[in-house]
Amino acid sequence: MPQRPGAYEQVPPARRPGGPVTQKVTIKDVAAQAGVSVATVSRVLAGTYPTSAHARTKVMRAVNDLDYVPNAHARGLAGNGRKTVAVLIQAVHAPFYGAIAHGVEAEAAACGRLSLVCQTGGDPDRELALVQMMREQRAETVVLAGGVVEDDAYRERIARYAQGLEAAGSRLVLCGRPVPSADLPALIVEYDNEAGARAVTSHLLAAGHRDIAYIGHIPGLSTSEQRLAGFRAGLADFGIAPERARIVECDGLELEYGLAAAHRLLSACGGKPDFTAVFAADDWVATGVIRALHDYGLDVPGDVSVVGYNDERHSAHLDPPLTTVHIPGEELGRTAVRMALRDEALGTAGARRQEKQVLGTHIVVRKSVARVGS
Repeated sequence: MPQRPGAYEQVPPARRPGGPVTQKVTIKDVAAQAGVSVATVSRVLAGTYPTSAHARTKVMRAVNDLDYVPNAHARGLAGNGRKTVAVLIQAVHAPFYGAIAHGVEAEAAACGRLSLVCQTGGDPDRELALVQMMREQRAETVVLAGGVVEDDAYRERIARYAQGLEAAGSRLVLCGRPVPSADLPALIVEYDNEAGARAVTSHLLAAGHRDIAYIGHIPGLSTSEQRLAGFRAGLADFGIAPERARIVECDGLELEYGLAAAHRLLSACGGKPDFTAVFAADDWVATGVIRALHDYGLDVPGDVSVVGYNDERHSAHLDPPLTTVHIPGEELGRTAVRMALRDEALGTAGARRQEKQVLGTHIVVRKSVARVGS
């Protein structure tokens, strides 16, 4: 229900990363900082009234700069969020994120908690607003899932999330995300991304492939950098010089980007591949690669072998079925909740400690790889 302008209250003062406790910040302070009215700030934070993108940007920047936490129902809802687990993902329709959300919900339900699944669309401002809301509602646990570009802005943002949630009595869990520092008051659950890439690269090399194209690299993206590192490590294990590998970048991990990248690569060699295998950084990229190879009249795996990553549901039904790397998405979500609730049970004495768990990955061998010369 829409809130009255000015109906917000401030939670206890929060620490800025590395700084002292700050004074309370009011909605009037945010309005003054943003150069807008209190009513505009209220509308932006409520999210139920139409506001211009320009006004929203100014307000959210002021909220971030002042570390303001709107608390529309602080008295009425005090403590109600203690049984809530929130998971913030980039896209609810993406199978990988859906698996994590499913794991979070299943484990939370088993522990008598309510789950909130929130979609950020990869927008840092939207993520910030959602974390602030969860802090306002005193959510017991906030899980942030998925790869990001690890830059200074990300490191500062995550430090502020962790400190702010801790001050509100909540717990931050980073699920498959980079950890900015060893002293960050957060829990971490990861999957061995690099090891999975190294293993599937070794699978290609063991089949006799030496000229392998890597398609789907996104520079700076944490998961992409880890997979590329695993690919290079696999080559090194077999004594293959790094320059022998061909790295093809993509604008995203979707079918159309894999299709376009593979078409560029095949066009450059006149439709006669000078590589015998493709490591696609994602199963959807692999789907586009296979389609492009078929467009050029090439057989998979007779002419070119292809492997993917993620073990998406559709990968078993491609022509041919795709060899790929399985990520334990649901178990990532379950583990995130288990860690947070166990940490909660330890009380305030353990609230600041950082704990990390790494889950394994494994190859799913199907029919998209042939031995060289077979």
